Amino acid sequence: MAIQIEIRGNGGLPVGGNGGSADKRPNEQLGSWFVRSGWSKGELARQVNRRARQLGAHHVSTDTSRVRRWLDGEQPREPIPRILSELFSERFGCVVGVEDLGLRPAHPSPSASGVDLPWAGPQTVSLLSEFSRSDLMLARRGFLGTSLALAAGPALVEPMQRWLAPTPAGQPPLPQQADGERLRRGTRLSRPELELLEATAVMFRQWDAQCGGGLRRKAVVGQLHEVTDLLQEAQGGPAAKRLFTVAAELAELAGWMSYDIGMQPTAQKYFVLALHAAKEAGDRPLGSYILSSMSRQMIHLGRPDDALELIHLAQYGSRESSTARTQAMLHAMEARAYANMGQPNKCHRAVRMAEDAFSDCDPRHDGDPDWIRFFSEAELNAENAHSFRDLAYVAGRSPTYANLATPYMERAVELFRAESEHQDGHHRSYALNLIGMATVHLLHKEPEECAAVAQEALPLAKRVRSERVNNRLRKTVDTAVRDYGDVPAVAHLGEALAEQMPDYVPEAV
Repeated sequence: MAIQIEIRGNGGLPVGGNGGSADKRPNEQLGSWFVRSGWSKGELARQVNRRARQLGAHHVSTDTSRVRRWLDGEQPREPIPRILSELFSERFGCVVGVEDLGLRPAHPSPSASGVDLPWAGPQTVSLLSEFSRSDLMLARRGFLGTSLALAAGPALVEPMQRWLAPTPAGQPPLPQQADGERLRRGTRLSRPELELLEATAVMFRQWDAQCGGGLRRKAVVGQLHEVTDLLQEAQGGPAAKRLFTVAAELAELAGWMSYDIGMQPTAQKYFVLALHAAKEAGDRPLGSYILSSMSRQMIHLGRPDDALELIHLAQYGSRESSTARTQAMLHAMEARAYANMGQPNKCHRAVRMAEDAFSDCDPRHDGDPDWIRFFSEAELNAENAHSFRDLAYVAGRSPTYANLATPYMERAVELFRAESEHQDGHHRSYALNLIGMATVHLLHKEPEECAAVAQEALPLAKRVRSERVNNRLRKTVDTAVRDYGDVPAVAHLGEALAEQMPDYVPEAV
């Protein structure tokens, strides 16, 4: 499914209390989803009633006139918004949150984009819980889709700038229900229990690097949902901050895995929620890492200007608290953004700064949080190689920049090949850089060498569940077949890929 990037502003929602009629306006968001669903009002009412009975909400009795009032702007009470979210999510095969339907949950509603959210702990917990629950519901039913649009431009960057603003005073310590009562109070977590939760985030990151985003994503989302449940219980201040850190790490990883398998709007929503959780934890370096993941997604979607804004925000926010390894990673991502913007001088400068920062890294990772330990010498060379490779394409297949990319890419492949011999090697990164090396050979007009390296990537692509790897491999092979389809090695490569990926059809020569 093609991804449509829609630049959205701050949309307003109907005013008035639940079920009230004061200042009521038609709910255009709900109306849009309703029209596209093809349901009649009576059919939607019957489905709501059926789902309510399944949930044990036997007091719910909806009819056609009630659905009409919702479309006219009436705000239904729980559990109706949650039921509507589930029904529309199932209908369209993508996560359709309560806020996407123009309905107000118990907390202040976010904007229609799902990005400009309240920077407050209770709302963050509630939104994380709601979104992960909806995602799990879709996963159980076999849906893996993408939303129709995601935020970009000022609608994305400006809300993220509030990450650095002081937290408003006077917030309630726990999420609130509609009647103002605190949610359940449970037993406070012990230190071993907290450490075990923190260890799960480390384990999931290792699995992602080895297996790709498609294998363990549901497990990560499930663990995230469990952590949000714990955050709704009464925890002490330090324990709550540690839980928010775990929630931020898991939400970032859920976003990263969603990005890896092509669920771009879902990925962005998780990234945004992760940044909110990192703010509640008071962890600016982690927040900068989340912003770097958002930046990488924007580069992938052809929005390098947005990527650069996000990286600069990350650098500014963590300039006094991040380790040298984190600073090196941020400079490397800055170079990627400049390369895709066609700014070679600034790209060169950022590459040098990444290398200088990396030279200050402690090889034993002393002081480095686990989430940045992936950024090894191999990753540094890979990022710099891709920066010069991208610059070469932006400059019209420039041989000068292709020559600059070559030694970096060769070193990255060499290091990742050595890592891949170990069980905990970063197999997806190895595959991506083999494909990157193949594209560099194409820039040098070396079809046989391109085919040989791409052939090496084929078994790795089959091993990891990553749509990102598969798409890059398809694109590289398509380019090779189109330009050098008469070369036997390239023709054989196209046949091998078609055999491995039944949905792949080589371009005609």
